[in-house]
Amino acid sequence: MQDYDYSQSGTYFITICTDNRESLFGKIVDGVMRLNDAGIMIQSVWNEIPAHYPGSDIDEFVIMPNHVHGIIVIVGAGPYRIVIT
Repeated sequence: MQDYDYSQSGTYFITICTDNRESLFGKIVDGVMRLNDAGIMIQSVWNEIPAHYPGSDIDEFVIMPNHVHGIIVIVGAGPYRIVIT
């Protein structure tokens, strides 16, 4: 939401899409998401969020071929500010 302070404590559902919805993270084979190297990197970076941002925690996360969904929990103020443009 524009003008919302996303640095406030709370639980946030996020979606991040690739440019032009290009399938960059792998593909679905027989109903199972098969991550490629980029998808594996995205999974690794997601898992490292709490180590880089004290006061944050992660919850469910799913990688699709051209986007990711995840839940981030901000449990306390940190030395950072999230800006959505």
